[in-house]
Amino acid sequence: MNDKLVCEFCQNIFDTPELRNRTRIFRGRKHAGTKLSEMLKEYSDSDAIVFGIPAGGVPVAAPVARNLKLKLDVAVVSKITLPWNTEVGYGAIAFNKTIELNEDIISRMGVTQEDIEADIDKAYQKVKKRFKMFRGEKPFPDISNRPVILVDDGVASGYTMLVAVEALKKMGAGSMVIAVPTAHLQSLERISSEVDRVYCPNIRGGGAFAVADAYKNWFDVEEKEVVNILKDF
Repeated sequence: MNDKLVCEFCQNIFDTPELRNRTRIFRGRKHAGTKLSEMLKEYSDSDAIVFGIPAGGVPVAAPVARNLKLKLDVAVVSKITLPWNTEVGYGAIAFNKTIELNEDIISRMGVTQEDIEADIDKAYQKVKKRFKMFRGEKPFPDISNRPVILVDDGVASGYTMLVAVEALKKMGAGSMVIAVPTAHLQSLERISSEVDRVYCPNIRGGGAFAVADAYKNWFDVEEKEVVNILKDF
């Protein structure tokens, strides 16, 4: 049984207490997905559908879908990054043009409206390319009134996850469930108010947070690996 995180305002978050604030928990993404599937057993063999966020979330989502005997699909999103530093994101955009922006960063970094429009267009071009690459001509599944389990390899700032949540809600998702192996507590609290349930075995607080720190074996996932995983389903 997963104990609820002790948090007055996030009673829909479920974690694994003995894994709180620990690092190097998972051997890799596949192991992390297997652990998540153990927390999600109540959805086994149901009408729920699993969505992985490419690229890193798909290798986590695959064992979740496989172990629970559920369908696997992708929710393609991309960070919107600063024009002068593509490592810093100030928002995200989804496959159906749903956008989430971090107004605080925009204000602090002096990002102009012209910059924002250009950065959004650049990010959306990436999303369109990946959507076509990963899904081909396959129609988007009908998720009306179906439980959706949205999976990524971790949550840092949370904007990528938030935009994926909003995009799937617009597509008619019934209940929204977030399943991530690791996350920063503050970001998870913010996301939890937008969904029905959150499952995250390794929640960490503090000022410094990196998703990679939860894994013993960490590397960037290539697009080709995502394509191959999806072909298996």
